[in-house]
Amino acid sequence: MSDNDGVRRVALIPAYNEEGCIAKVILQARQHVDRVVVCDDGSTDLTFTIAKAVGADVVKHEENRGKGAALRTLFWQVSEQRPDVVVILDGDGQHDADQIPLLMKPIEAGDCDLVIGSRYVDGARMNAPFYRRFGLGVINLLYAKVGGVSVKDTQSGFRAYSLKAFKCLMGCDAKGYGVEGEQLSLATKNGLRVTEVPITVNYNRSSKTSKKAPLLHGVDLISTLLRVIMEERPLAYLGLPGLGFAIVGMILGLLLLWTFNATRYFSLPYTTLSLGASMIGLLLIIAAIMLHGLKRLTDRLNRMNQHNI
Repeated sequence: MSDNDGVRRVALIPAYNEEGCIAKVILQARQHVDRVVVCDDGSTDLTFTIAKAVGADVVKHEENRGKGAALRTLFWQVSEQRPDVVVILDGDGQHDADQIPLLMKPIEAGDCDLVIGSRYVDGARMNAPFYRRFGLGVINLLYAKVGGVSVKDTQSGFRAYSLKAFKCLMGCDAKGYGVEGEQLSLATKNGLRVTEVPITVNYNRSSKTSKKAPLLHGVDLISTLLRVIMEERPLAYLGLPGLGFAIVGMILGLLLLWTFNATRYFSLPYTTLSLGASMIGLLLIIAAIMLHGLKRLTDRLNRMNQHNI
């Protein structure tokens, strides 16, 4: 038993307008953990009241801030207890709370730091509509090829964390659904041991499978991926393009001077292109240097915070 007031296992549930499902999710989760905490992310229905009535600790956002913001609130709510295992699942009933022990087992055995409840490994079952399966496949591919994430289901919201992973991933910045991908990028960067276990996901076809339109959901995920890779490798993704623009600007400037010396004609198009390319290149190089320095400082502060939590 760890020194955390008897709370070894905690389930965290972000919820937005889930009055029809939240009670069942909480009651099932309470059978497997010591504490259930719900973040009512600005719901306009009875989610808050129902969650309190069935025994969850509930914190409420006055307005909808997004899943990432809800998870950040939940993480800080339980950070002082230093739980051995933290489980996250959605409040809409898509995740089977009775599978919580399946996710906790590898962590409690000391085999890994982060367990992903995966829809894409052998033994998993999912009845998602085609457009959702296709979209998830594209996002998973992007995170694998661009983000360097070696996980088949990068967007699963059913996860379990060791205390080490919990402390490491508290610093995620994404406000929306991109938080899952950001967590995996951060886990990869910090060398956390990640594994996937098969889960059953039930998409209720009588209701929307997401609170966001599919296109907006996809834009949210991709924008988070782009932000993460630029923050992680600013010299490569901003500095090199900036250097390219600067070289183009210099070449155009030389061409402008050569044309003027040969013909005494001052080309306004060459001047505009040369100055424009040079300015863009300079701004990108400055941004890359600043982000690189900020990243190093942030990494140092994160290591200090993780040590002190």
